[in-house]
Amino acid sequence: MNHTGNVDASTKDPRSLDAGSTDTDTFGPAGTLDPGSTDTDTVGSGINTAGIGPRVAGPRVAGPSVMAHITAAPDVLSISWSNGEVSEFTSLWLRDNRPEDRDAHSGQRLVDIADLPEQPRIRAVQLHGNAVRIEWQDETTPTSFDSAWLAAHAPAQQPDQPECRITRWLDGASMNAARDFAWATTGELESHPRLKLEWLTRLLQMGMAFLSEVPATDPAILDAMALAGRVCETNYGLTFDVRSVAQPENLAYSDLGLGLHTDNPYREPVPGFQALHVLLASPDGGDSLFADGFAIAEHLRRTDPESFDVLTQTQVPFRYRSKDAELYAERPLIQLSCNGEVTAVHYNNRSIAPLRLAAADTASFYAAYRRFALLLREPRFQMTFGMRDGDLVLFDNQRILHGRTAFSSARHGRHLRGCYLTRDSVFSQAALLRRELNRETLT
Repeated sequence: MNHTGNVDASTKDPRSLDAGSTDTDTFGPAGTLDPGSTDTDTVGSGINTAGIGPRVAGPRVAGPSVMAHITAAPDVLSISWSNGEVSEFTSLWLRDNRPEDRDAHSGQRLVDIADLPEQPRIRAVQLHGNAVRIEWQDETTPTSFDSAWLAAHAPAQQPDQPECRITRWLDGASMNAARDFAWATTGELESHPRLKLEWLTRLLQMGMAFLSEVPATDPAILDAMALAGRVCETNYGLTFDVRSVAQPENLAYSDLGLGLHTDNPYREPVPGFQALHVLLASPDGGDSLFADGFAIAEHLRRTDPESFDVLTQTQVPFRYRSKDAELYAERPLIQLSCNGEVTAVHYNNRSIAPLRLAAADTASFYAAYRRFALLLREPRFQMTFGMRDGDLVLFDNQRILHGRTAFSSARHGRHLRGCYLTRDSVFSQAALLRRELNRETLT
C-alpha cells in the first residue's frame, strides 16, 4: 500500500473514499475506505484520493461545498457532497480550469484550448484541507482546487445570483404597482446601499421597479439612472421626450393609445432596460400598461406549444426609418436560451417589416402571431397604472411589454422623458454592490 498519496493510475477501476477520513488509508476488498482508518488516505490500485482535513467532533454540516465521498479515475473526478448531490468533473474540464492558468489580478485566461493537452489524464488525487490536489500524467506540475470553488462551478449548478431568480407574473390585472413592485426615492438609493441592492434585485427578478419624487428637471432622469446602470445613446439622443407633436416620426409621440410592445427591436443590440419619468401626468387617460412577456410566453408554451415553437423559430424583420436613422434587424418574437428557457420577447407590431416567408410557412406563422397578439390583448394579463408627476419606472425592455391608454393633449398636457440602459450594466451594478456588501460583512 502506498502511503504517500500517489499511486499508479494505469488500472481502469476507479476507487473511492470517504472524504471524512483523515490519515493513513485502509481499504477493504472493494476498494472503499474503511471509516476506521487513521492515516493519509490513498486508493491502492486506482486513482489516489485523500482525506479532507482533520476530523471534527459531531456531525458535518450539510452543504454543497462539503465533500462526503470521492471517486476518481484517469478521465473523471466524482464528488458526492454532504447535501446528497453528486458532481462529475472530467479531466479535460479540470485541466482547462487550472487556477494557475488565470491572471491573478484580472482573472482572465492565460492559455487557449489549443495550448492544452488533448487528453489530459489524472494520475493521482490528494486532499489537503478543503483543497483537491490533482497530479497529472505526463506533467510535473500538480493542480489544486478549492472544494467550495468546485461546488460553485459544478455541472448544472446554477450561479448563486439572486437577481437571476426570475419571478414571473402572469395575471397582471391582479397586480398592484404600489404593493407588488419595489419602490424607493433616489435619496434612499444613494444613502442606503442595502436598500439599493434590494431594489435592484427586485427589479431584475420582477422585471420592473419604481422611483418616486424624482424632480421634474431636465437632468433628473440621467441622475437617477446613474444609480442603476449605464445610459446608452441612440438616434433619439441620451434622453427622449414622449409627448404629442404634429406629424410624429414615431406614434409614441401622439395622443393614440399604444398596445403592449417592446421598444426598438429593429436596433442591434436591443436596449436592455427602459426608464420613463413622468414630468406631467394627464388626469384624463394616458395610463400606463404593463405585462410580463416571459409569463405570457410560457403560458403560450403550455396552451399552444405548436404556436410557441413557430414564434421561437421564425426570424421576424423589424425596421425603423426617419430623416436621420435607417435601422433594421431580424429576430424571433420569442427568443430562447440554449436550454430552451425564454430569454427575450421582441414584440412591436408597428415596426414589423414585410416578412420573407415561404408560402408553405405563411399560414402557420400568421396563426401563431395572431394567437400571441390576442394573448397580449387579454385584460387579465395587463397591469394598468396611472403614474403621477415625479414617478419613474424602470423595466426590462426585453421582457416587460408596455403600452398606454389614449388621451387628449388638447385638453390636458402629458409629458414623459425616457432613456435606455444597457442590459449588462444593470446586472453589473447589482453584482458589484452585492460583492462590496459581502466584503464588508466578512471584515
